[in-house]
Amino acid sequence: MWRTITGLSPNASNAVRAEARDTFKSSITYTWLNEQRDYPLLPSKGYMAKATAELAGVGPLKGDVAFLKSEVDSQVAIPVAVPGIASAATSGVALTGSFRGGLLYPLALAGQPQPQPSYINDRFILGGPSDVRGFKIAGLGPHDAGDALGGDVYAAASAALLLPFPNVGPDTPLRLQLFANAGRLVALRGRSKGDAEGWSAEGVRDAVRDAVKKVGDGWPSAAAGFGVIYAHPMARLELNFSLPLVIRKGEETRKGLSLGVGIDFM
Repeated sequence: MWRTITGLSPNASNAVRAEARDTFKSSITYTWLNEQRDYPLLPSKGYMAKATAELAGVGPLKGDVAFLKSEVDSQVAIPVAVPGIASAATSGVALTGSFRGGLLYPLALAGQPQPQPSYINDRFILGGPSDVRGFKIAGLGPHDAGDALGGDVYAAASAALLLPFPNVGPDTPLRLQLFANAGRLVALRGRSKGDAEGWSAEGVRDAVRDAVKKVGDGWPSAAAGFGVIYAHPMARLELNFSLPLVIRKGEETRKGLSLGVGIDFM
């Protein structure tokens, strides 16, 4: 894959300008999926577990980026009975919980003794209507002058209560939802080009260990809200009202209404 960052605006941050270039990635990816939800776009029961691993720039894989990138994604849906009205199988009420996490581990290119820091093209982004609602797209994690720089380690979780739409019934693809979600996206210590010049394999290992600890250090960025879901056969649509509850310095929130369209929601 050939990637490029060009056409920068006059207001582009120095961090983005430093990575404005062409890069070539050669990688192999493996994805494992166990899908047991009754309807993935609007689950009422079952679970899903997914793991993805990508290896780039090592051995016969050429290019100018090298890393191991792994990510996990999971969701469980539990039907809820309404006492005196309907059983769990027919109520249309469901409680869902989701978790996602990822790690990007820098490696050394062939013929080079030191691992190289990650590029903005390969890092994780977090925030938006499909994962951590209540924040702008890529609103979580490191920023420079308003530009999202992405992160190397992240974790995010969400819980939602799905309710049938009034006067419509549980057999339609319409649902009301009450949700709360949270996440944390961090960068490796010494990731910038200048700081990473002296990186060693041990230095990267220590930086990754520190970043993983930092994800669980203190309160994550969090938001709660309510909204309407419509599960079209092609995609899921959400119209939500979100209220950010915990905001870290530099992160960008989206308080109020937001619209999300996609097939992969947390």
